[in-house]
Amino acid sequence: MSRETWAFIDSGINTPEYNMAMDECLLEWHSKGELPPIIRFYGWNPPGLSVGYFQKVEKRIDKEAVEQNGFRLVRRPTGGRAVLHDDELTYSVIVSEDHPEMPKSVTQAYRVISEGLLKGFRNLGLQADFAIPEGKTGQTSSAVCFEEPSWYELIVDGRKAAGSAQTRQKGVILQHGSIPLSINENELFSCFLYPNDRVKERAKRTFKDKAIAINHLMDKKVTLDEVKSAFYRGFEDGLHIQLQPYKLTKEQLEKIEDLADNKYKTDAWNYTR
Repeated sequence: MSRETWAFIDSGINTPEYNMAMDECLLEWHSKGELPPIIRFYGWNPPGLSVGYFQKVEKRIDKEAVEQNGFRLVRRPTGGRAVLHDDELTYSVIVSEDHPEMPKSVTQAYRVISEGLLKGFRNLGLQADFAIPEGKTGQTSSAVCFEEPSWYELIVDGRKAAGSAQTRQKGVILQHGSIPLSINENELFSCFLYPNDRVKERAKRTFKDKAIAINHLMDKKVTLDEVKSAFYRGFEDGLHIQLQPYKLTKEQLEKIEDLADNKYKTDAWNYTR
């Protein structure tokens, strides 16, 4: 059986605001039928602390520490909690809600899209599985994304190895997520406000039992290019698609830059919730 062709964009390493602007623009263009479904890979420079669409920054995020670390805060168009994007592969999936392979349920759509992630981890020789949380209420006091897995996120050795978030706008599903190659817990936890150092250290110790990065699992460290290759094949096989490289036009790139500057770089978007 022939596979459907989706667009593939490796947009390389860009600023946090540019990355979020590109995801929004791709969603917009797909909603208008100007682009086919899309898989996108990207990275971050400077490293970004992305916060969820509904997440409060005040009294939760240490804005001074974020700046001192050389990071940049950006608010995602998707929900969830804060993620520090540094040494990682970030992916996004843009596909119509009425695509015949996409369930109407948000949770089940996670299940379908995350099959690509599952295959990607297994292509690296890692025995990944889907998280099926027991008694999960969706309520947590933590501001840190990787402190617990949600439905159908990927776990390896019982620890969360990838974090994803999803939104549905204009009839389109946007799911994007973080696949860390390494995690610096000290830098991560310096970005959050805690009542005192004792509470912060306890949270950091607990985190190590709940989250894991690819190169903490491998006998031999893998490169970003090796990870990209594994997940490229993973998405093709997991979603039963064929990927075809797509090059954005000069006009499209200019629109992304404009949205990055006038929305995702502004305090009005990033700090007002």
